[in-house]
Amino acid sequence: MQCLPYVSSGLGFGFMVPTFMWNVYYTIILGWGLYYIGNSFISPLPWTTCTNEWNSPNCALDSSFIGRLGNSKTFSYLETNATENVTHHPNITSSLTLTNQNVSWITAQEEFWQNNVLQISSGIYEMGDLNWRMILCSFGGWVLIGLCIFKGVKSVGKVVYVTATLPYILLTIILIRGLTLDGSINGVIMYLRPDFSKLLNAQIWIEAALQVCYSLGPGSGVLITQASFNKFDNDCIRDSIMFSCISEFTSIFSGLVIFTVLGYMAGQMSIPLEKIVKGGPGLAFIVYPEALSKLPGENFWSCIFFVMILCVGLDSHFVTVEAVIGVFTDTFHRLRRRKELFTVAWCLGSFALGLIFCTQGGIYIFQLVDWYVAALSLPIMGFLECVILGWIYGMERFSNDVNLMLGRGIPIFFRVCIMFVTPLIMFVLIISTIIGYQPPTYGTYKYPTAAVTIGMMISILPIVPIFICALDAIIKAEGDSIYKKIANALKPTSQWKPVGQEYEAVCKEKEITDMNVLEKIKLNLLGETNV
Repeated sequence: MQCLPYVSSGLGFGFMVPTFMWNVYYTIILGWGLYYIGNSFISPLPWTTCTNEWNSPNCALDSSFIGRLGNSKTFSYLETNATENVTHHPNITSSLTLTNQNVSWITAQEEFWQNNVLQISSGIYEMGDLNWRMILCSFGGWVLIGLCIFKGVKSVGKVVYVTATLPYILLTIILIRGLTLDGSINGVIMYLRPDFSKLLNAQIWIEAALQVCYSLGPGSGVLITQASFNKFDNDCIRDSIMFSCISEFTSIFSGLVIFTVLGYMAGQMSIPLEKIVKGGPGLAFIVYPEALSKLPGENFWSCIFFVMILCVGLDSHFVTVEAVIGVFTDTFHRLRRRKELFTVAWCLGSFALGLIFCTQGGIYIFQLVDWYVAALSLPIMGFLECVILGWIYGMERFSNDVNLMLGRGIPIFFRVCIMFVTPLIMFVLIISTIIGYQPPTYGTYKYPTAAVTIGMMISILPIVPIFICALDAIIKAEGDSIYKKIANALKPTSQWKPVGQEYEAVCKEKEITDMNVLEKIKLNLLGETNV
C-alpha cells in the first residue's frame, strides 16, 4: 500500500521526532564501544589499575575492596605516619588509616568511566570542554554507519548478515566461557528464578513494556519504513511472528550470558549479586568490564564483549538512520538521484549535532533525552496505531488489504490483539507512566527544574504533530458540519491503493455504512465469512 489515511499522517510526523533524536544521540554509545575496544588492547587493562592520571585517592581496585570494608559510604582515609593498625590503599604509597569520615571509595572501573571516558562535570549547567577522544570515536561511529547505509537498503541487507549474526556467535562464546566459571550457576539461578512478588510492582511492568518497545521498535516508524522495501506479496504475518520471537529470545539470551559472568564476579568478591547489578550504561561500561577483568586473558574477553556491543549498536542504529533518510528521499524525489551524497551530508550533520554529547556535561544531556524521548511517545504512538488501524480504518478493511497481498486475511487472534488487548495494555502503560513518574537522575545527581521541564517538553513533542495534522485534515475535509468533516477526514483518500496497477482494479472499497455499531465490531473481529 502506498499511503495511510490522511488523518494518520500526523503519526508519521510524530514517529520522526523520537527517531530523529535517536539518530543524533545514539551514536555516542557506538563511540563509547569503540573507545573501550581500543583500550582492550592495552595491558594491563586501564580500568583495572589505580595508578593512572585520572584516578583519585579514593580509588579501589575493584568492588571486592569496598565489599571487605562493609559499607562504601562509611570509610575514608587519613594520611598518617603511624606504623600500627595501618591499611594500605592500592593507589597510595604512604600509610593510611581507615576512619569513619563518610568519604566514599570508588572502583577503578567507575573512575575510568567517569573521569577518563566521560571526563564528567559537576552537572548539566557545566558543559565543560569537548572531549577530543569521544569526538574521534563518535566520528568513527558515523563512518561505520555511513558505510553501512551508503548504498541504501542494498548495502543494509548485506551488512546485517554480519551485524545480526556476529553478536550471537560472540554471546555464545562468552556464555560457554561463563558457564565454566565458579559461581556462574548462582547468576543463572538468580536470572531464571522468578520473584512473583515483583508482579505487584507497577514499575516492573512499565520497564518491561518499554523494553519491548525498544527491542521490537513498534511505534517508531522504523519497521514500517524497512517493510516498505519488501515485495508486495511478502508474508508480513510470518515475518512479524518470527521477528517478535527472535527479538525477545535475544533479550533473554543476552541476559543469561551477562548473569553467568556476574555470578562468577559476585563469588570472587564475596558480594551479593544484587549489589553488583546496575542498569543503564553502568552495566555495560562499569560492571561487566570489571567482571571480565577477573578472567584469564581479560584483554581478549573485553575485546570480544565490546565488539559485540558495537555490532548490536550498529545493527540497531543504522536502520534508524536509514529510516530518517528514507523519509526525506521519499518526500523530496530529487534527493533520490543523489542519495549517496545526501547520506554523507546527513551523517556529517548528525555528527555535528551530536558533539554536545562529547562534552564533559554530555552524559547529563544523554540521560535527560534518553529518559524522556520514549517515556510517553512510544506507548501513545502504539495506542493510536491500534485505534486507527483497528477502529477507524477497520480490521476487516485491513484484512482485505492483507488478503490482496498474501491470499489470506488476518486471523481472529491478531484482530482481538489489535482491537482490544494491545490498546488496553498501551493505555494502562500510559496511565502508569504518568502516575509513577519520577524525575531523571544520573547516579546521585538530581536534575534542576529547568532541565526537567525541557525533558517533559521532549516527551510531549512527538504528540504535537498528531493534533496539528488531524486539525488540518478536518478543516480540509468536505462537509457542511463538523460531524461530517470529521467523518470524511477519517476515511481513506483516493490515493489509498496498491502501487501496482495490476492490483488496483481488485482493490475496491466496500461500504458498510448500513450496519450498526455492534455489527461493525462483529465484522471487524470475525471477518465477512464468519458473520
